Amino acid sequence: MRFQVRQASIYDLDTLVPLFDGYRQFYRQAADPARARAFLAERFAHLESIVLLACDEQGAGLGFVQLYPMFSSVSTARIYLLNDLFVAPPARRQGVASALLGAAAEHARALGAARLWLQTEQNNASAQALYESLGWRRDDDFCDYGLVLAKPAFP
Repeated sequence: MRFQVRQASIYDLDTLVPLFDGYRQFYRQAADPARARAFLAERFAHLESIVLLACDEQGAGLGFVQLYPMFSSVSTARIYLLNDLFVAPPARRQGVASALLGAAAEHARALGAARLWLQTEQNNASAQALYESLGWRRDDDFCDYGLVLAKPAFP
């Protein structure tokens, strides 16, 4: 399969929304394209994330990765949270995820980032195997915690 990876913009919403909604459904959220569109439009409008989009030769969306800028006080450097990675089921196992991860690393490196960071579910063995095959290392030194503050305000 031939495809290209490029940085997406707000003009790519029609291509991104079904992928982003599919990503949310993978994590057991109800289908809600309007919510997906509003969330992505807000990120683009406020320059709050970087979305890299993989498309086939006809321009159809195959997958995406979304990066959120962060900073590390300990290393006093910019880092990026690779928060979202999704490949449409028909495009899986064809190199799209690897290409997206490589493009994310290249993009973050070009912006002067010291590292990328991601999380995945404990039982997502295929994703873990992919990350490790590409040089990502599991962090066994720190525990992750979260605190739910409020229900999201999106429609």
